[in-house]
This record gives sequence, C-alpha cells and structure tokens, in this order.
Amino acid sequence: MTENRIEKALSRLFDTNRIVFWYDEKKELRDAFESLSLDNIEKIEIANNEFSIKHKLLRESPKAQFLLYKEDKQPEPIKNWLLDVELAHIVFRTDQVAIWLSELELPSEFTELVELHSAFFDSIGDTNEAKVLAEKRKQVLKSLIVPDDTLSQIRSKMLFVAAGATQKGDARLDVILELLMADMGNNDAYQLIEQCKLDSFLWQQVTNQYGYQSDNPSIKDFVFELFKFCYLAELPTGLQGTTVEPESATKKNMSNSALVFFKRWKDSRTHQNTFEWLSAQCSKIMNIENDLQHRSLKDVLELDYFRVIDQKVIHELVSGVANRTVSQGEVAVWCRQRRQGHWYNDFAFLYDAVDFASQFFALLDASKFDMSTASEGVQRYTKHWYKLDQLYRQYVHALKVSAQPTLLSSLTEQIENLYTNSYVQTLSNAWQQHVDAMTTWTVPEVKSQSDFYSHWVKTKYLDKNKKVCVIISDAFRYEAGEEMVSRIRQEDRFEAELEHALSAMPSYTQLGMASLLPQSREYPLQLADNKTGTVFMGELSTQGTDNRDKILKTIHGDRSSAVQAKSLIEMTQSDSRELLKANDVLYIYHNRIDHAGDKMQSEGEAFEATEKTFDDLLKLIKKLTNANASNLLITADHGFIYQNSKLEESDYLSKDVVGEILYNDRRFVLGKGLTSGKSLKAFSSNELGLKGDVHAVIPKGIQRLRLSGSGSRFVHGGASLQEVIVPIIKINKKRSSDTRIVDVDILRGGSNMITSGQLSVTLYQVEAVTDKAQPRSLRVGIYTESGKLISDSHTVRMDLTSENAREREMKLRLLLNQEAESANNQEVILKLEEPVSGSNQYQEYKQLRYTIRRSFTSDFDF
Repeated sequence: MTENRIEKALSRLFDTNRIVFWYDEKKELRDAFESLSLDNIEKIEIANNEFSIKHKLLRESPKAQFLLYKEDKQPEPIKNWLLDVELAHIVFRTDQVAIWLSELELPSEFTELVELHSAFFDSIGDTNEAKVLAEKRKQVLKSLIVPDDTLSQIRSKMLFVAAGATQKGDARLDVILELLMADMGNNDAYQLIEQCKLDSFLWQQVTNQYGYQSDNPSIKDFVFELFKFCYLAELPTGLQGTTVEPESATKKNMSNSALVFFKRWKDSRTHQNTFEWLSAQCSKIMNIENDLQHRSLKDVLELDYFRVIDQKVIHELVSGVANRTVSQGEVAVWCRQRRQGHWYNDFAFLYDAVDFASQFFALLDASKFDMSTASEGVQRYTKHWYKLDQLYRQYVHALKVSAQPTLLSSLTEQIENLYTNSYVQTLSNAWQQHVDAMTTWTVPEVKSQSDFYSHWVKTKYLDKNKKVCVIISDAFRYEAGEEMVSRIRQEDRFEAELEHALSAMPSYTQLGMASLLPQSREYPLQLADNKTGTVFMGELSTQGTDNRDKILKTIHGDRSSAVQAKSLIEMTQSDSRELLKANDVLYIYHNRIDHAGDKMQSEGEAFEATEKTFDDLLKLIKKLTNANASNLLITADHGFIYQNSKLEESDYLSKDVVGEILYNDRRFVLGKGLTSGKSLKAFSSNELGLKGDVHAVIPKGIQRLRLSGSGSRFVHGGASLQEVIVPIIKINKKRSSDTRIVDVDILRGGSNMITSGQLSVTLYQVEAVTDKAQPRSLRVGIYTESGKLISDSHTVRMDLTSENAREREMKLRLLLNQEAESANNQEVILKLEEPVSGSNQYQEYKQLRYTIRRSFTSDFDF
C-alpha cells in the first residue's frame, strides 16, 4: 500500500473517528508512519507505554485525534491494555481486503463480503487488461454505493457491475438479467459472476422475485422457462404436440413479476435484437410452430412472444376471409389489435392485404351495379363504387410489397376473379348501355373536362383576384384522388375537397391535357390529321410542357406559366417564390403513374407508382404553400383500368374497324370515315366536341384492342368509369391549426380498490378518428406516489374509426409486479402518458387513483 493511499485511507477514517489504531504486523511500514503528516492528528507509537497513552487519550486530551502505531501484530485481547479504547474506535488495516474496503469507503462490517467475493476486486489474470478491468469494476461500484447500503444491496450492485453495467443507476435485478441475456452469445459476464461467487446470490434473487427455481440454474434455462411461462400463462393447456420432455412441456409456477419483466424486456428498443434472437431459439426448442397447430386463432390473438405466432394469425385470417368464416368487422378489429404486437412491422403489409380483401368482399356483396341514367351511374360511382377500385389497388400493392404470393394465393385468385368479372365487367356493361345511347360525349349534371379552366380556375379563383396553382398528375384516377384528399386533410392547416369531372373522349393523355387548358373559340380543339395522335388548339400544338406554356400565355396572358413538377421541386425557395409571384395561374405537370403503366415492362408497377404519387403530390403541395401559394387544384388527364392477372384471349377484340386509320392504341382508334362492328362504339368529332374530321372508335366494356409491343393490363382511352371520371381536388391552406388529437377517457368500474394481482382498465376514445381528429398514442401503467412503476406497461394507439361509441372502447389488463407489495394499503396512480414530440420522453396525459388492498402472499412464491 503506497504512502499516498495510506494517507487518503487514514484521512477518511479520521472523518468519523477520533482514535485510529495501526498494527504493522510485517514491520515494513515504519517509514510510511514516520513520514506521514496529517493535520491536527497526533501520532504516537505504542511501545510498552500503554498506560501513559491511555491517560493522554482519556484525561489530558479527550477531544483530540490520535494515530496509534505499533510495529507488531495486534495483541490478543487478554494482553491488550488498550482493548477498551480500541473497541470504542477503529483499527486501520493494511491487508488487501482492508485496502479495498478503504478504497470503497466501506466499514469493517463488509470485510466478510469483500473476502468472499475477492475475485470481483482483484485482477483475474496478470495481464494489464485484467488489472484495468478490475480497477474499473471498483470505480463503478464505488459510484453506486450510498451510505445506507446493506450487504444485500452491495451484492446487488456488484452483480450489476459484473453483468456489464457502467452507468450510474439502480442496480435492479431486471436490468442485471437483461444484460446477462444480451451477453448469452459470449457468456463472459456470467462467467465473471461465477468467478466472483455471486451466482448463488443471483439465483436466490431471481427465485425470490420471479419464482424461477432449478437444481442447476443458468441464464439459458431461465430464458427458456421465462418464455415458456409467459407463452402458456394465458393458454388453457401446456405445450401440445411437443417433442420436449413431459415436465418441460408444462408451465412452471413463476410469478406475475416474471410476466411484467418479460413484457418490458420484449418491448425495449435497447434489447430488441436480443429478444428476437432468443425468441427464435426458444421457439425452436419449444417447437412452438407445432404447438400452434393445436391452438385456435382467438387463443393466440393477444400473444406476440414468437414471430411464428403472427404467421399463425395471418394464415388463419387468410383462410377465414377466403372461406367467409369471419366477418369484415372481426377482421378489422383483429388486424388493428395485432398492430400493438412486437412483430407487426414485419407483417404489416400482410395484415393490410387481409383487411383490404375482407373489406372488398363485404362491399362487393353489398353492391348492386344498376343505374337508370348516366348521371346516376356517375353519382353512384363517385359515392360508393370507386371504393372497390381503391380496395383492389390497395390489396394488390400490399400483395406485391409483402412478397408472399403463395400465402395469399387463395385470396388473390378470388379477388382477381371477382374484381374483373363481378365488378369491372358488370359495372362496365351497365354503364355501356348509357354510353351507347349518347349522341354527344356528355353526362347531364357532370362537368366536362373542357370546362375545367372556366369553371374551377377562372370562376373560382382568377375572377376573384386569387392566384391558383394547378397540379395535373397523369393517370391519377378518381379513387386515388379520394385517398389523396384524406392524406391532405391529415396535414395541419390543410383543407381539401373532392369533386369530379368527365374526361375527354378518347381518354388519353394528349386530349386530356389539352382539355384542361383554357378553351377558346379562336383556338378549338382538334385531333391531328396524321399518325401522331397529337391534339391542336387551332394551329397550336398542345404536346409537351413548352407548348402548353405558350398556349396559357396566348389565351390567358403573360402572368401564366406551365412547368414540370420535377423542375419545381428542384427550385430553391426564393426561386419558387419568384415564380409564384410572377404568375396568377401556374400549371404543374406530374407524370409517374402513366409513365410506369404505359410501358409493357413496368405496367405491373402502376399501383406502386400510385403510392409514390401520393408522396410526390404532398411534397409539391408543401413546396407551393411554402412559396406562399394558398389555393391549389389537383386533377388528371384521364384514369385507367388495370388488372394484375394475365388477360384471357376473350379479353381482346379483333380490330373490326374500316376507314382511314391514323392512330390506334389498346382502347381507341383515331381516323377518318371510320365504321366498326357491334363490339365497338364510334364517336364523330362533333360528338366528341372537337373540330375537324378526325374522330374515334372505342371498344365497348373493358375489352382491349391488340397492339404489337404494348402492354395490356394497364390501359386507358375507353369509356369505362374508371377511365373517364377524373378527380378535381381543391386545396386551401389555413392560417391557424385545424387538426386535433382525439381525447381518451378512463372508464372505471364501481370500485377504486385493487384487490388482486391485476387491474382491468377500459380506455374510451371520445370521438372517432377522422382526417382532422387524429390518433393518440399512450403509455399506460400503474405507479406509486414516488413515481415507481409497479405494473407492466402498455403502449397503445387509439385510432378507432367507428361512429359507434361502444366500438371505441379498448380493454387492457395491467399485471402488478412484486414491487407493488410495498404499496399495499396505499394510494397508487394509473397514469396515461403521451410521447413528447421529437424526443424519447413522455408527459402525463391523464391519471386515475386507486388504493391497493390485497394479500400479496397468494401471488408470490417466496
């Protein structure tokens, strides 16, 4: 022991003692004693002068401090003339245990503990690294020790350090176990615990707190028993069809605290990888996949301890929806319930696919595709039927992103058949009767696309001295527009309203884009008398952004422009503001859906392109509003029809058209003097509202015309409602916030007492989630007055959309842990906390007080 360490150790002893005895048994520390200089401490050597020393200590200087040094071993009590003084004060020891006690500032009562666990303090091996690690353990332990620590608390903190902790904090058993489970791959931490002889203490604590018992305890065995106990806790039987030993197939009697610990560990982001790795190991050992063969869907709906549980749930849901053995309401509730599960993100698109399929079947079963007039057909499509197109798109997108075609094959086959034959074909046949009767391409009470500029742009904005930005997204059909409105309204301070228009005929890009421009008698629309399919306004070509920019400036004036969406997005904020400042009307052209769908190689990506278009449009909206735009319109040149499955031979028509064919596509033919058979419908240029003698022929229903080198699943140009009803979305940015988060109440039963090891709680969502009333995320747990969590904790998302109040209730069960025992006969707090945006912190939302009044002895196995 160096002189410096001796001086520091003695100084600490004199902080609480008047007299310190120092026995130099090996007679090697005299120089240290003689050179020692302690302020206000008198040094005296014991050398056959005990009586004079006692007189000085007790009579002459009863308040002074003394260091009594003897160059010999400590005398036996019967021969120690200063024994009474020594017993009343303290002996300074210079052996290794004493040094460690001194360094930790622990009293001599801890000598036996330090001796027993000496490997904790000593270097295990002679390497420098071993010495550094030992020193680090001592320093971390010292930082954790507080004056009132008991022997058990010191051991707990030693366990905490040996397990690998380095930060200050509570040396809790759950934290220790989490660290040891995280180290299972190496097992270094547990080996250190064994070397330090702390393992018996560890398992004693685990038994006391969690009820785990084993003749040969280990971290691996504890993990296995923990997973098994928690998995079987709410199941009626032990493991079924298992290959493990009979005793291992049954649930051992662990405590509620074990389940609380398990759930907290499972939901910890820090230990996510460890949990998932160990879950996979235990699932294999316990043969959970085989056990699940004997479980019903409802048995496991609330469990998420193994990834294979989600696979079981999805398999059962797919089967139930495909066989119509579960209702759409049940599927919606169960899919929403699984959102809280640990593995949900891995299977989110599969749950979505099942939910969309269930909604599709239910809506199709409730729909009848009849219409007495064309106006009624458009009205019913824009109010109800479009939802089938939307659900089909959402299902197919989820199917593709999930990359599980085999699992979903039974649903996919049905949906493809029903969508094409029972919906699109049936609807088109009913609608075609009214198309056949048309003498002009118009529908009463439905605005035509050629009225877009005059009705929506000029009358509603320009005539009122308001600027407006128009976003035209190619092939952005009505059903996508409806979803877009919902997404916009979810943004704070944004309001959106959906209307519709009847697109030009044929429903293809050149004519649709031209129809959206300002219409003028001096510049009538006409189809090019050549093989390009180009559309002219008078002598002006409408093809391309530059030409449309020229037309806007020619008809409206210089304070109008046309730009590509990509160019706008890439502009700086100052440049975009200057652009808006210089224009009263700005046309912005976006093309992602049609760009993908019109190519044979990428037509299957049309629905993925739709999803990306939602993001693109939101980005554009925010770009424009940040540049001070407050009035925006979104529309499309046309829609489309799409089926994900391969077309049959019967889906094609022979091109039974006679005349001068100038341009042909999969859904229309342009030319002069065209006549056709009964399976096609001819429109003259006058009936289409066009000048010139170039007119069109389109297939009836949804059949395609053959076109070499072209795709056939994504098509447009015809007269189906999916092709010709385009969305008109009006967007306005408000000055003040208009979104809110739904309120949630706690429904308490008749009693405010907790008399068992658990508490059932019902959360009530006050209103349905809508675009402007948004979900609330909450963390729910029971706490003592001092803020200690004494139950498991639930993280829930209140996102219920039902208008029925009873269907906006969410039931939770909170399990009390062992620490709740200390709160018996005391008031505790059920807290609802919500996350603080942009941080990992939570703030209190609501609370409810209960009194715990129960006997804990029936719940804990110790």
